[in-house]
Amino acid sequence: MAENKKTPIQEITKGIIKENPTLVMLLGMCPTLAVTTQAANGIGMGLATTFVLLGSNIVISALRNVIPDKVRIPSFIVIIASFVTLIGFLLEGFVPSLYESLGIYLTLITVNCIIFGRAEMFASKNGIFASACDAIGMGIGFTLALFIMGSVREIIGSGQWLGMDIPVIHSNPMLIFIMPAGGFFTLGMIIAAVNKLTNKKPPAEISCGGCESCPMAENCSGKGSAEK
Repeated sequence: MAENKKTPIQEITKGIIKENPTLVMLLGMCPTLAVTTQAANGIGMGLATTFVLLGSNIVISALRNVIPDKVRIPSFIVIIASFVTLIGFLLEGFVPSLYESLGIYLTLITVNCIIFGRAEMFASKNGIFASACDAIGMGIGFTLALFIMGSVREIIGSGQWLGMDIPVIHSNPMLIFIMPAGGFFTLGMIIAAVNKLTNKKPPAEISCGGCESCPMAENCSGKGSAEK
């Protein structure tokens, strides 16, 4: 298995903007849209996911040469589910209000594609330290995305932010922002802003090479380039 060659700092920072799991790779959409009606919920879900991501990445990386390939997927699920159960007990015992707010989406961290994707694509192929750095970076990026989205929806939709009333907006909130439609709209606007900041370019035009036998050859831009 090829080991990753990035530095620890690169592993941590890549998940914040460049490879943000939510805003760039568009993973974990269910909790992103469901729990971000308040900024506090976004922080709570983000930190809980980071805890599970960090623990599962470390364990999976440590056992990557021991787990048989035939039971790789079930093993990953058991490891991830164990950490989800642990964070569920901790939140229920120490932060019951947050536990109630996150509801079923807390247990659904087990099948969160961000966690399973990092386990399959990174932790199972790299060392413990690199996997831990990867988990921290992806966790920070996920938490930051949920916090920003939750802040926007809470401020505009409720006129509050982290329990504080926002002048003017508090008396005239736009309730649609705390509804599903507002979640989709907010997510789209944030993704557009991130694409603009990172100067993400559209995919290059695909050319077929101008094959004369193709029935669409006359309309294909590849023909013109081939003739040139």
